[in-house]
Amino acid sequence: MATAGRMKRLAKDTVVYGLSNILGRFLNWLLVPMYVRVLNNIGEFGVYTNLYAWVALLLIVLTYGMETGLFRFINRKDGEGHDPDRVYATTLYSIAGTSLLFLATALLFLSPISRALHYDTHPEYLAMMAGVAAVDALCSIPFAYLRYKGKALRFMAIRMLNIGLNIFLNIFLLIICPWIWARAPEAIGWFYSPGYGVGYVFVANVITTLLTFLMLLPDMLPGLKAKGGPDLRLLRRMLRYSLPILVLGIAGIFNQTADKILFPFLFSDRTYADEQLGIYGACFKIAVVMVMFTHSFRYAYEPFVFAGHSAGDGREAYPVAMKFFIIFALCIFLGVMFYLDVLKYFVSPACYPGLRVVPIVMLGELFYGIYYNLSVWYKLSDSTHWGAYFSLAGCLVTVGIILICAPAHSYMACAWASPACNGLMMALSYFVGRKKFPVAYDLRSAALYALLAAALLSAGMLPEIDNTALRMIWRTALLAVFALIVFRREFAGHKGGQIR
Repeated sequence: MATAGRMKRLAKDTVVYGLSNILGRFLNWLLVPMYVRVLNNIGEFGVYTNLYAWVALLLIVLTYGMETGLFRFINRKDGEGHDPDRVYATTLYSIAGTSLLFLATALLFLSPISRALHYDTHPEYLAMMAGVAAVDALCSIPFAYLRYKGKALRFMAIRMLNIGLNIFLNIFLLIICPWIWARAPEAIGWFYSPGYGVGYVFVANVITTLLTFLMLLPDMLPGLKAKGGPDLRLLRRMLRYSLPILVLGIAGIFNQTADKILFPFLFSDRTYADEQLGIYGACFKIAVVMVMFTHSFRYAYEPFVFAGHSAGDGREAYPVAMKFFIIFALCIFLGVMFYLDVLKYFVSPACYPGLRVVPIVMLGELFYGIYYNLSVWYKLSDSTHWGAYFSLAGCLVTVGIILICAPAHSYMACAWASPACNGLMMALSYFVGRKKFPVAYDLRSAALYALLAAALLSAGMLPEIDNTALRMIWRTALLAVFALIVFRREFAGHKGGQIR
């Protein structure tokens, strides 16, 4: 397939997968103003932030790189001729077995784990989140299979049903039920307990996760019915390939969650720690727009990479994909910063001191997205151990900054850990990749657009325009300038659908 055609397919898949991912995250993001206002206190939002950070880390551990392994071996053309359904079966049975083992262990040792994590007053929080992590890990494999089969619409439909139910349950349990309780408590007293607060957020997640599992059962059948069942020899090969990606994944997600996981342990006053973490977590949600974009791009990029490698035209397409990733990421960065005066109203005024973390977190996520683009070389050359090395280096930086600086500088240290870690991994991957798997990335365009974005950001932030409407008009004009320059440079004058 020609580079232009493959880029159009990547753009289409990014939009389709991104619609479910971005819209879903955006709708969940809209729950943040509700959480910070209807939960008992901002400390409960800190509990929410902490436990979902643990879940994010557990999902990486429980999938142990097998999503990437699935794409690698299901597209492999090395003479061994693996049956796609058998690759799927091998992956599915492996993840199912380890997820069940994890859940049984977590429930068996729930009491000591709850005490260690200071949730001994609500151990059921940990039980619910362990169940969510185990089932989500299993569901990630049929979701990956849907991406491989190109069933983007079914992928999106299941995701959106899950998100819609979750939002409904949150509103029902946190707003409607308290209203009913104040007027007719006998109507809901059989299931509702006033004051349970953040616990109902976890209850809603458990219900939606179980529904997702049920909806994905038909998509598991090709793996469950695969001729010959799981292949243990293939599993060993997949694990050798995927386990280094596990280290990579842990480091990647740890950079995003280490602050939220470690923060409560760094202060003797747990109430203070939860409050500060609640402020940081709420403001972090504003920066999640950049996270949504990078995650959406990743959903489409991984099948794109391996399919392109099989077709033999990947090295022409990867630089183009990198360039447009940087362009759109910079556009999102400018958009969030230019409209931060409006976006801040999604959190309560008590959280406003934490808004300074937003550009720092987005910069870190931009670096991570670039690093993910660069990572194609060690995935395609079966040298995933390099990704593990880079990830370990990044983890050391993240943990070091948080442990040393957070006690004195609170969540600001956590924010700066992100660009420090991801920037290091990005640089290491680029310089090692130049020797191991050369790809002609367009560094000149990347530098030009980065400088342009920096200049426009300065122009938008430095003038003191007291009138909010005029300030928004000025910044919108600057954002339009960025878009116009990109359009004229990348598309104007091109014929026949060719992409520079």
